Amino acid sequence: MLARLADLVVRRRVAILVLTLVGVLVAGAFGGGVASRLSSGGFDDAGSESFQAEKALEAFGGESNFLLLVTARSGDVDSPAVAAAGTLLTERLSKEADISFAASYWTLGKPAPLKSKTGDSALILARIRGTQDEINKAGEDLIPTYEDADDDDIEVRPGGLAAVYHDVNHVIESDTKKADAIAIPVTLVLLILVFGSVVAALLPLAVGLLAIIGTFLVLTIVASMTEVSIYALSLTTAMGLGLAIDYSLFIVSRYREELRNGLAPDDAVRRSVVTAGRTVTFSALTVAASLGALLVFPLAFLRSFAYAGIAVVAMATVGAVVVLPALLALLGTRVDKWVLWRHKPAVVGEGMWHRIAVFVMRRPWPIALGVVALLLVLGAPFLSMKLGLPDDRVLPSDAPARTVSEVLRRDYTSREASAANVVARGIGDPSARSADIGAYATTLSRIPGVARVDALTGSYAGGQQVFPATPVSQRFRSPDGTYLAVIPAVEPVSAEGEKLVKALRATPSPLGEVIVGGQSAQLVDSKNSIGDKIPLAALIIALATIVVLFLSFGSLLVPAKAVVLNLLSLTATFGAMVWIFQDGNLSGLLDFTATGSLTASMPILMFCIAFGLSMDYEVFLLSRIKEEHDRGLPNDQAVAIGLERTGRIVTAAALLIALVFASFALTAGISFMIMFGIGLTMAVVMDATLIRAALVPAFMKLAGEANWWAPKPLKRLYDRYGISETEDPPHDAARSAHAAVGTPV
Repeated sequence: MLARLADLVVRRRVAILVLTLVGVLVAGAFGGGVASRLSSGGFDDAGSESFQAEKALEAFGGESNFLLLVTARSGDVDSPAVAAAGTLLTERLSKEADISFAASYWTLGKPAPLKSKTGDSALILARIRGTQDEINKAGEDLIPTYEDADDDDIEVRPGGLAAVYHDVNHVIESDTKKADAIAIPVTLVLLILVFGSVVAALLPLAVGLLAIIGTFLVLTIVASMTEVSIYALSLTTAMGLGLAIDYSLFIVSRYREELRNGLAPDDAVRRSVVTAGRTVTFSALTVAASLGALLVFPLAFLRSFAYAGIAVVAMATVGAVVVLPALLALLGTRVDKWVLWRHKPAVVGEGMWHRIAVFVMRRPWPIALGVVALLLVLGAPFLSMKLGLPDDRVLPSDAPARTVSEVLRRDYTSREASAANVVARGIGDPSARSADIGAYATTLSRIPGVARVDALTGSYAGGQQVFPATPVSQRFRSPDGTYLAVIPAVEPVSAEGEKLVKALRATPSPLGEVIVGGQSAQLVDSKNSIGDKIPLAALIIALATIVVLFLSFGSLLVPAKAVVLNLLSLTATFGAMVWIFQDGNLSGLLDFTATGSLTASMPILMFCIAFGLSMDYEVFLLSRIKEEHDRGLPNDQAVAIGLERTGRIVTAAALLIALVFASFALTAGISFMIMFGIGLTMAVVMDATLIRAALVPAFMKLAGEANWWAPKPLKRLYDRYGISETEDPPHDAARSAHAAVGTPV
């Protein structure tokens, strides 16, 4: 198949490049504004109790998701001038088309929880109606409007979840632009250092831009059908550049090698597609399979990374195996134009990577045991990992919504914008159940961690009613149901918040079956949803990896070894993430706020991405080792030469993709995106050093010829369907010598 594709690319090079240019222009035109179509939410499980509670609240107009922090310029909030300004502002907000209700300290009879401890500020609570995307869109107008609502008596600052999502969207867009501005030029410089030629260096970058722009169009289309998280943009750019550079490095280096070996440009293109292109294709399958496992999770946040990841892998593969060869066929020998210097190929058996492999294989047990012990020690903090959900603290400390939330934590006795919502449906006219509602609210108000319970019948605290019902209390009514807003006295996204939700759900209700929602409930449900699907995701990744690697190498031990070594490497990476981001070490240096937990979806996301990238390098290295072994070399020599042939180019590829991830970490303002960039940078670097240079040759030495063993039925299966780079394609079958995918450029 790849031989036929190579023929087509060579014959139709101009047509392919013209179609590609048109496609990029169309993708840029329709996908360039993708950020405006994406959601900053996606952390809910649509089948969970908390999500169902949130949907049920729509019948009541919804719970507060937007607030205004009103601060008196002089005196306190009870002064006549401030009270008049606050009341007027509440009325103004309630008349906004996107607001379902608005109430404030002044319109609710001056309840103490809505007033700061110092008395100089008070709250206006409101609900922006609609889906998360509709809330985001409305917030784009409302937030700037009320940021400018100051007058001579009051200062106004918007806050609440709607404002947090608004700030997150803007920070992500800004961070992505800054990361691109750093990653692209620095990557170009490193590519020139690797290739020594400006033209050759520009080719991987061109494929990367193609992959990114094409994925933007895919995400635009997917976003028109389902929720797609804006966080997926960071993965698109990072993976688009990283994978395109990885794949293009191998294709271009193979092409230049074939030219040096005497092939004509067209034949060199064909040879590169059939050999390096084959490895790139099956390597891409392992990455796509790892990312595809994210589709089993019910959270739109994780599924979004699967959409983006699979799309960018596909685009990078097509770019490297189809578009790049067409460019090479058009350029011919001009691929080395503007050569700044030439790398002199090392004599086989004398290179640095060959010496490293020989050193390791002479003492495999001490090195293997030492490296494994080091990885286990580094991974030890992983055992104490705690999971949470993102809140305002993921934002930079100077973000407007973050500063408002910090005031609420510091100056207010309860978390007014983070109520747990207890919804009772199908009870008929709630007015006829006033006694039950009051009794239930009284019971809930006694639970530790509850500051107040607001209900149709009034407000309750400490087991007694503290405020009677007001006209605003009618928002707790629907034709056949009611709900109670449980205002927490604890941090919603915390272990205490989880305990509160579990206590609410365990409390018997006189109103029949109730469902509990809110931030704390979402945390509990999200952790359960992720935990329930992890075994299935792990099974998909393991099976896909083993199948692809078996088809590549015809062995059972090699795939099993690859999975185990990658798990060891990732355990160490996650241990470091717990130590840094959960425990707060280096928080000052990296400028983030540690919350004592990791965002629940990030470990599984990072695992799938890092596992796929690790397998990417595994396929490139083992392909060369297998090729040398198939040519008749003993196991030890095949390993040494395989590492020597691929060592330089794999190291260059790992350095480049690590640079891309590091640039996103250094420019990120969202704390868990900093973790994302640093974690993947560490995973790539660790994989390219400790795993490739030490553990792979050590274990390959210890296993010997058993590396390539498989039962006879599986051997027959491999002989029929397996892939190999040793088979000469029709165009140069007479050639007896050939070079590795990863031969130094």
